[in-house]
Amino acid sequence: MSSEANLLPLIVEPDQLAEVLDDPQLLIIDVPLKPDSYAEGHVPGARFLDYRRLLKGSGEVPNEVPDEAALSALFSELGLTRDTHVVAYDDEGGGWAGRLLWTLELIGHERYSYLNGGIHAWRAEGLPSETTPVAPVPSDYEAEILNPEVTIDRESLQARLGDKGFAIWDARSPAEYRGEKGQNRHLGHIPGAVNLEWTDAMDKARQWRIRDYAELITELEALGLTPDMEVVTHCQSHHRSGFTWLVGKALGFEKMRAYPGSWKEWGNRDDTPVEKP
Repeated sequence: MSSEANLLPLIVEPDQLAEVLDDPQLLIIDVPLKPDSYAEGHVPGARFLDYRRLLKGSGEVPNEVPDEAALSALFSELGLTRDTHVVAYDDEGGGWAGRLLWTLELIGHERYSYLNGGIHAWRAEGLPSETTPVAPVPSDYEAEILNPEVTIDRESLQARLGDKGFAIWDARSPAEYRGEKGQNRHLGHIPGAVNLEWTDAMDKARQWRIRDYAELITELEALGLTPDMEVVTHCQSHHRSGFTWLVGKALGFEKMRAYPGSWKEWGNRDDTPVEKP
């Protein structure tokens, strides 16, 4: 059976989503930073996802990816199937929504879109919203890490430092990047990483939608990041970099990866090199 939802682009505008809300193959997931946001009004049919389910939640690096059993349980609860087209959004410009879509990419589920601007853009367009929770219809989804190239671990990242055609996009604030701020044992940045804070890729005048693509590509190229490169993005916990990973994908960067350990792991070890300006 054909599905209009499967024709949605990676970055979908509110009016485009509004036209396919009744599509049975559509799974809309609201993954807000502030849980109250969902109750205050969500896209009709959207399921609520607690963003903490996207994190391992324990160990020295709690922001790591959950294991396959936990991911299978999560996506089965949400009702994901192989034919489902997921549209994710949040209330903060795309951080947790991006982390969710990156997780889907990691397990090989590539039918997905991001609602540009999230719930703020939806509300600003005057589109209808619901306040009643939507109960998912559970499925039996077996998650496997089918696209390991979308992630990178600390050891592999360390081994690639300085490689030609390999770059690191640090999505944290300039103060964190410079080593002036942070809660880690070591402050600063990964050697060679360039800094463009995640919110600098958002258009604040348009409900935090992704900024003009041509402008963003020009800014990233000025930092040394080009679409032909292999680009790894990170932040403190791979939350903010969920959005920058998504931005890279939207701009046509074909080899966008993320380092889920992020500075939480890198900055708390004594065997990882750290740079300060």
